[in-house]
Amino acid sequence: MQTNFSEEKISIDGKFDEPIWKTTPIATDFVMLAPDNGKPEQKERKTEVKVVYNNDAIYIAATLYDNEPSKIRKELTTRDNFVSADHFGVFINGYNDGQQEFRFFVSAAGVQQDVLYTDGQGEDSSWDAIWNSHVEIKDFGWVVEMKIPYAAIRFSSEKKQTWGLNFYREIFRDRFQYTWNLIDNKISSESNQAGILEGIENIKTPTRLFLIPYISQYLNANDYTKAKGEFKGGLDIKYGINDAFTLDAILVPDFGQAAFDRVILNLGPFEQQFNENRPFFTEGTDLFNKGNIFYSRRIGGRPSLKRSDLNTKLDTNEEVIEYPGKVNLLNALKVSGRTKGGLGIGILNAVTEKTYAEISNSTNGNTRRELIEPLANFNVLVLDQRFRKNSSIGFINTNVTRDKEYKDANVSALVWDLNTKKNTYNLNGGFKYSYINEYADNKDRKGFNTDLYFGDTSGKYRYGFGGQYVSDNYDPNDLGINFQNHYHAYYGNASYRILNPSKKFNSFNTNINYYTEFDNRTGRIQEHSINLNYNSVSKKNNYFGFGFNGRPTEVYDFYTPRSTDQRKYVTTPQRFGGNIFISTNYAKKFAIDFRPSMSFFNEKGRNYYGILFSPRYRFSDKLAFVYEFNFERQNNDKGFIESDGIKTVFANRNIISYSNSISGKYSLNNVMNINLVVRKYWSYVTNHDYYLLQNNGSLLSNPTYIGNNDENFATWNLDLSYTWWFAPGSQISILYRNNSFLSDYGTDFSHSITKNTDNLLNHEKLDHILSISIRYFIDYNSTKNWFSKK
Repeated sequence: MQTNFSEEKISIDGKFDEPIWKTTPIATDFVMLAPDNGKPEQKERKTEVKVVYNNDAIYIAATLYDNEPSKIRKELTTRDNFVSADHFGVFINGYNDGQQEFRFFVSAAGVQQDVLYTDGQGEDSSWDAIWNSHVEIKDFGWVVEMKIPYAAIRFSSEKKQTWGLNFYREIFRDRFQYTWNLIDNKISSESNQAGILEGIENIKTPTRLFLIPYISQYLNANDYTKAKGEFKGGLDIKYGINDAFTLDAILVPDFGQAAFDRVILNLGPFEQQFNENRPFFTEGTDLFNKGNIFYSRRIGGRPSLKRSDLNTKLDTNEEVIEYPGKVNLLNALKVSGRTKGGLGIGILNAVTEKTYAEISNSTNGNTRRELIEPLANFNVLVLDQRFRKNSSIGFINTNVTRDKEYKDANVSALVWDLNTKKNTYNLNGGFKYSYINEYADNKDRKGFNTDLYFGDTSGKYRYGFGGQYVSDNYDPNDLGINFQNHYHAYYGNASYRILNPSKKFNSFNTNINYYTEFDNRTGRIQEHSINLNYNSVSKKNNYFGFGFNGRPTEVYDFYTPRSTDQRKYVTTPQRFGGNIFISTNYAKKFAIDFRPSMSFFNEKGRNYYGILFSPRYRFSDKLAFVYEFNFERQNNDKGFIESDGIKTVFANRNIISYSNSISGKYSLNNVMNINLVVRKYWSYVTNHDYYLLQNNGSLLSNPTYIGNNDENFATWNLDLSYTWWFAPGSQISILYRNNSFLSDYGTDFSHSITKNTDNLLNHEKLDHILSISIRYFIDYNSTKNWFSKK
């Protein structure tokens, strides 16, 4: 496709009345992406797109014809969430290297969405750019006009540019998806199937310097302390070092309005992994996710000195009266981009502050502070070389340096993702090495993790197989997350799919997966699983599927006993189970998701069953609600209770869990939204028999054990927020949040849902937070205009 340079100012108003549009070539003849891949678009629903450019931005004008304009879906939503609206998008790859695309979408309601796309990570919607758009509904369909500043994309410094380009359209009522350049679903790589944009020459891009100052006010209240206010202020900086590299920095960050964590009762040997909700650590981090050795929640996470370890440092007359659950982040920056030769470079650095626990002496009334986290520096370095448009080799290093006598840690990884020229076969893998320095009474620890996978990635029939080896002391957990070590594994898969609709299905696929894992030291099998899955979409766009899974042999669990050297193990019996899921068409006002599941163990009375039930209703284009109910029950589960280093106690237990959540939105327009998120989670454990773990992994009855280890755990979270994007990149948000936490351990408690809810929502337990935050986007180029006018 060819584009033209515009000397005149272009207004983003959806009118296309500037003379330049009349002489610009048209991109048309779209083809279907799904469900009928490759089918030409209907003439009465054709799409026409034009592109022009100047020294500030590129401009897109799209005319989207529809023979039934009254049926165009235009649901109003929050940014980055279309739900059920028709939408149009443009995919831009400034290097035309088939590796990464900047995708910009706008719905028929005028709601924007932008994502970073890579074949490995898919669409990352946490990335946000500043750009303009306007839509108009017409009697022939609808039109879109977009302005995408050069600051929102990355490209080379060549005088003559050649970009990868594609356009996308979805007609939601039919779930029809179209692209300008065919994306052939026989090939797994999407970004290698873009068209070409030519004609951009000798552009003089403006300085990319953006300042986003913010101020926030918090009011905190609960039944135990007097209401108190807290004021915060800070600054985000985004600077374009050149057209390819960008620096992002946050000074005195504020993440007080980030989404709450969905905490559960965790009875297993591994920590619960949480999603990252802080914008700085989610936006444009595709480079930093290479190798999967970076877990950003470690930055500003829990202190290094655990509370249990702190207790061992106390005198008999001392107690901890305040133990901060997290460490404050002082500042952070990241630099990322890619050179003309395809070398991606990413640097992320963050500093967290010293953190202390408060300790009280009951004898003399004095208090003292104990350091639980020193000043710490977290650093990530990534070098990722792309070549041949579809392959890459990368080096990643993570480093944590702590002050005082606390440990330092370093992890390095070499990873590769290699594809044949026609994207029919893939070979990927990596080698990772971890090093933790000597500290306190602990010696140096060194370990490694290596894996290799080969797969057929094209056609109806696909397969793959691979293996992994993880050494005894591999530990990336200071800036990553890893649950297991000292094992090696083998795995494989095979699948079949239809590439075009059949008489009964729009899409259909089935796959079988196999996995087996062995302990390195003993050769005992740690895991062994086979699962078969079936997924389909009917001609009416209803989803249906089912799966069968099994563990055909008993396995040896070295992690649940929690022995210091992980030498003890418990034998776990064979297991077989399955699930069914139904998801009706979201284009309808009312839709429902339903998923029952169950598992049976080769042990009398030991089983699991659960159910997910989630109806949703769209009252109008402005108002919609989703309810989700989850229930799970484990009968006669064998779980860890305690260990003194010699004797390890297990229990025969029942675990019952309920989760209820409601999410709703009312959109006043495409920049103002009111959102509600409510979640109540409750889980309790009843132990009815106790056992001693034997050296052969079996459990021996222990009727003399007198501990009471029943547990009752519940959480409540409510977020009610108002957001207004009053200018591009500028936002006012008001959030009311209340939450509570209930945990009874080793005591009698009620199994009544009503009683549990009453206890959880007791005003003595609820914490209340009201916050107002204002963020204002300042473009350096605009400030120059301010001063010149003066």
